[in-house]
Amino acid sequence: MDVPLFPLNTVLFPGGPLPLRIFEARYIDMVCRCMRQEEPFGVVLIRTGAEVGTVSDMADVGTTARIVDFHALADGLLGIACIGESKFRTVKRWRQSDGLHLGEIQCLPPEERVELPGEYQHLGELVGKLLPELGEEYANVPQHFADASWVGCRLAEILPINPSEKQEFLELDDPIARLTRLNLLIRREQD
Repeated sequence: MDVPLFPLNTVLFPGGPLPLRIFEARYIDMVCRCMRQEEPFGVVLIRTGAEVGTVSDMADVGTTARIVDFHALADGLLGIACIGESKFRTVKRWRQSDGLHLGEIQCLPPEERVELPGEYQHLGELVGKLLPELGEEYANVPQHFADASWVGCRLAEILPINPSEKQEFLELDDPIARLTRLNLLIRREQD
């Protein structure tokens, strides 16, 4: 499947919200196309470069994003609200003349739905406490506190860790391994 790629300095997880301010012509065109054709775009972490201008390196694993709402912002820019859908691996990348990155992607299988183990219930409770504090962005995100993958993804996206660490958590395909690493990280910070 070929999709437009949106390189960002953030990592989008399946099921996670992504609010964006769109101002570059290439991305305005991308948003119009995605909405008109009801197709997602791919969000990938920038490894080298900047969000505005030239991106010289980006992660191979990303998440497809579906636009769920749009509005004009107070500064006149286009605001869009997206939700992460599926993890993917980029097979091939190229760039259009307008600077828009495109990629041939292979969707990765969804993570196995695993009940949140008792030893990690405290992580589910932590996510339950933090989400309401994050405001409107998480207001319409379906909540699955008993799902180990959902809890791990929400925790990885909201913790104040650097994007390359978030990328490592995204690339894990074992929800329990993700929870184990997140739990160790949180315990280290508490000590």
